[in-house]
Amino acid sequence: MSDKKEILFHVEKLLNKKDQFMITKVSPIDFSGFTTREQLFIHEMDGQPFQSMDTGQRWGDNWEYGWFRGTAVVPKEAEGKRLVAMFDFGSEATVYINGIVSGAKDLNHHYVTLTRSAKAGECFDIVAEAYAGHSDTQPVFGESQLCIFEEEVYQFFIDLECLYDLRNHLDAKSLRVAEIDRCLTRVFATIDLTLRQESLEENAKQCRQIMKPLLACVNGSTVPTLYLMGQSHLDVAWLWPIEETKRKIARTMSNQLALIDEYPEYRYTQSQPYLFQLVKTLYPELYARIKQAVKEGKIIPEGSMWVEPDTNLPGGESLIRQAMHGKRFFKEEFGVDNEMLWLPDVFGYSGNLPQIMKGCGIKYFGSVKLFGTYDNVADPFPHNTFLWEGIDGSQVLTHLLNYGDDYPIRIKPSFLIHQWSDRVQLEGISTRLTQFGHGDGGGGSNRDDLEFMRRLGNLEGVPKTKHGSPIEYFEDQIEKGIPDVKYVGELYYPAHRGTYTTQAIIKKLNRKAEIGFREAELWGVAGELLQKRAYPQGDLAQLWKILLLHQFHDILPGSSIHRVHEEAQLALTELNTNVYGLASTAREAITDDDASRVTVFNSLSWPRRDLVALPAGVHGLSDGNGAALPVQSYEGAWYAEVEAPSMGWSTYQVETEAAEAPAAPAVIATESHLENEWIALEMNEQGEITRIFDKETGTDWAAENCNVMRMYRDQNSDFDAWEIDRRYRLAPIELNQNAKVSVTANGPLFANIRVERQINQSTLIQDIRLRAGSRRVEFHTTVHWQEKNKLLKVDFPVRVHANESLQEIQFGYVKRPNHASRPHDADRYEVVQHKWSALAEANRGFALLNDCKYGISVDDNTMSLTLLRAPTWPDETSDQGVHQFTYGFTFWNGPFLDGPVVKEAYELNFPVSLVAGGCHETQSLLAIDKANVVAETVKLAEDGSGDWIVRLYESKGASVACGLRFGLPIAAVYETNMLEEKLADLPHEGEEVSLQFRPFEVKTIRVRPNGRKKG
Repeated sequence: MSDKKEILFHVEKLLNKKDQFMITKVSPIDFSGFTTREQLFIHEMDGQPFQSMDTGQRWGDNWEYGWFRGTAVVPKEAEGKRLVAMFDFGSEATVYINGIVSGAKDLNHHYVTLTRSAKAGECFDIVAEAYAGHSDTQPVFGESQLCIFEEEVYQFFIDLECLYDLRNHLDAKSLRVAEIDRCLTRVFATIDLTLRQESLEENAKQCRQIMKPLLACVNGSTVPTLYLMGQSHLDVAWLWPIEETKRKIARTMSNQLALIDEYPEYRYTQSQPYLFQLVKTLYPELYARIKQAVKEGKIIPEGSMWVEPDTNLPGGESLIRQAMHGKRFFKEEFGVDNEMLWLPDVFGYSGNLPQIMKGCGIKYFGSVKLFGTYDNVADPFPHNTFLWEGIDGSQVLTHLLNYGDDYPIRIKPSFLIHQWSDRVQLEGISTRLTQFGHGDGGGGSNRDDLEFMRRLGNLEGVPKTKHGSPIEYFEDQIEKGIPDVKYVGELYYPAHRGTYTTQAIIKKLNRKAEIGFREAELWGVAGELLQKRAYPQGDLAQLWKILLLHQFHDILPGSSIHRVHEEAQLALTELNTNVYGLASTAREAITDDDASRVTVFNSLSWPRRDLVALPAGVHGLSDGNGAALPVQSYEGAWYAEVEAPSMGWSTYQVETEAAEAPAAPAVIATESHLENEWIALEMNEQGEITRIFDKETGTDWAAENCNVMRMYRDQNSDFDAWEIDRRYRLAPIELNQNAKVSVTANGPLFANIRVERQINQSTLIQDIRLRAGSRRVEFHTTVHWQEKNKLLKVDFPVRVHANESLQEIQFGYVKRPNHASRPHDADRYEVVQHKWSALAEANRGFALLNDCKYGISVDDNTMSLTLLRAPTWPDETSDQGVHQFTYGFTFWNGPFLDGPVVKEAYELNFPVSLVAGGCHETQSLLAIDKANVVAETVKLAEDGSGDWIVRLYESKGASVACGLRFGLPIAAVYETNMLEEKLADLPHEGEEVSLQFRPFEVKTIRVRPNGRKKG
């Protein structure tokens, strides 16, 4: 027997039938239409092949759009009424009324208002652009209706639902509930749904009068306050391509402008300047209305970054450019200086994000994601409002929102009650920031949200609300006093760990593009300063925006449909071609046309020696003293070991004859042995390393076989592309086939053992390479990947005892547990890295290096690099095909501060470049006298002044004083923020500057070369 009061069944029945009483159908709207794959615009409709559309007719193929045109005329009985159009095209649609984009039909917006006070005989020309989808199922054209919207009846149902929802979330024995139940009983006795139109309207007014006193009840003095932030999270790409996002943003913004027009108190916040740029380019009339709404303070452009990027995978410079381009757009277009980083749906947040935010003038951080995890996460995040401290000590005020019970998010009493009661921080806060509005696919708020909001400013039993900019919440929090709560380090998201690996080709293209930008900017500066060659500022800015777009949190992580990934690969491939082309052109501008010489360029901020493939027909090189360099022939090319200074170049003379090889090469190989001056490796018949002998100390680093391929069934409960299930190690797949092992190079410069083997349905070819004089072993790997729902890792169990591992992130590294002692430790069974991860004792360490692999797990002394995945949703073809990548290892004896891991990782990723032609002299643009300070970026200033910008960081977690020496005369040096705005003058003596770094600190300095005018 149910304890539920009978009146509640009556109310539920009323609410379930509300739509049939709020809408009075007047007449059908007939449409004609056509389909196309082109993006057309409203002014292009004349002359298009419109044909009559019938109810029940299927239309469109995958990726197509349907354009539909019809006319609605106001009948006499609608005079003075609110008139709406109820559309059914079988899909989402952008709706134009009399040539103006005026709203949308989507999952949460079911009608478009034509007029709030109709005039008999008034004519409305309606055009809609609808998406046919991509699910191999054609949409069905339904019946669209011109309808009178019964406004008073609608208001009655909002009142009724407000009280009903409220009483269901209060103490059942409270006086407030008893009074509401008595009120609902009177309402049920009064309402007569057999009435129609004017009679029903009067009846609804009577019922509203009964409810009015209870809706006027207010809270006491200790009730909390929720700051309401109207917004719509719109994924730039996810289960739809970017082409559909171009329409989604128009639907979203036109809907919100219509609501702003009707509800003057409403404020709507929209992030991602890229979306505004789409509207500006594609919908100029709509953009003009947006600009006016921004000017009036009704649309709030806030969020700081160009898109909402993943923050695990992009490099530090990329995250700075996200903020630089994002804040610049909002400043130039709207006069707004963003103060909040808004990343509601990103899969964890880098431990150096606070420093990047502060350096870019961003004060506040807001997100939703950390509370949206699985029930098997045993240690949920402990705070809502807190100071987040990054790895360098920078702090930003942070608020983490809750999803709430309802998603999409709809404003009503229960949602607001849960926003407070579900907080994890029970003391020290009296306010919270709360988003509302439908998201993921855009949309934003609807009328129901705003009607409820009008009733919920201070309704007894519900937290108070204030509505406006999210910045008001943070400013109020500062005024009240920031809670005495601090969280240190990364905001690790205990889910979606597969996004570090899925769609490996996109991740590799991203890594290569970031490297390419570094090269293009550095050598572009050199070309401008030395050869007066124009720095390609405009080209670089446009190319950067392409990369920033593809760092969106469902593109770079690989969690979108196939078309998104296919288009991303094409775009990033073209981007790399263009960026590396700019770098090559800049290097060529620095050299002459002397065919008897070549020049080696090194973009890293320390001098280096490296292997380089010689141009066709060149068999040797000699240095400036005429001494021939040792060379080696390998697979049809000649290789030489060259030297180049820090961020500079050296010129060598071309020789047609190869230098004589040494009688006893320092590096040798057999099918089971690989050795140089420092290392001796032993291998078995599967290409696994059974021994890593350190000649310096006489020790073996291998605890068990290393370079062991491990494959597992990769089966997740949900979110295939996103997840690596915590139980994956329970489902191993045997890989016991022997390999074909052969020696393909045997000195004098390097030796190479080739391993070819079958791994389940796939094949692997691996060149294990060791250079003379090097402690770095490289694994140049090609995998023909033919798996489905499989996970491939490679294990390195080593003789290192440590309780935590080290992983490089942007501008530094983090320490993470390599054990599962506590729940949060256990949750971090797969983590993100950039170029290296390490296990270190006080006096030695071992590191894995990579050129494009971001996922890794470390269990006790075993480091397991994650190589490939094969999820089947939402892209059924994920990662199928050929993958080429390189990983490696190195080790050192001595403290980590003096170890080579940072340099080795950079050198694996940043090869030297060889250019035909010579330079008059060896040149170093910048040298640094401390090995743990790295120059990450050299570029020209964004303001066009001709100053050059140098971004450096401390890489080992140690305070240090260092000196910089510039290779060109300088007139002045300034310290700036990351947006290149001057903070302080820096003294310099000639071309030398002294700097002090705290651990992991990033510094940006502006240098004015001699001859530049003072800016």
